[in-house]
Amino acid sequence: MRRLVGLWTVVGFLVFLHFLLHVGLGLERGAPDLLTVALLLAVREVGPGTAAGIGFSFGLMEDAFSVLAFGGNALAMTLIAVLGSFTRDLFVGETVRFYILYLVFGKWARDALFWVVAGEGVQGPAVRSLLVQAPVAALYAALVGTGLLVLNQRIREREA
Repeated sequence: MRRLVGLWTVVGFLVFLHFLLHVGLGLERGAPDLLTVALLLAVREVGPGTAAGIGFSFGLMEDAFSVLAFGGNALAMTLIAVLGSFTRDLFVGETVRFYILYLVFGKWARDALFWVVAGEGVQGPAVRSLLVQAPVAALYAALVGTGLLVLNQRIREREA
């Protein structure tokens, strides 16, 4: 139970921090996509239906700031959330290596889905968007997300 409270606290913090960095401070692409990291962490603890609801909610929050491709984030995050919810049954383990790979692939897949929905007009050419920008952004988000998870785990161990 304590682990879940800690996880949901990290998820809430990531959502808050995402919007603070992206909207409040206006860093845009300079800040990691912590909303996708929060989504991927949250959906490993719930079933597919709840994951879809969380993904849709997070996507709508992100779409509220998107004029050109409204609905693209909601669709991409809903699909990623449902797929991410199945990873708990397929992959057992909570290692740092697993979380880095999980977050990198999840973030890249989210960007790829959004690119497909939004198209070249919004996202730019496929090669630049999917093979250059998306992997770098995925690695950036995964490293920040994994770092926060490790920090949360160290705090829990210290309390115990």
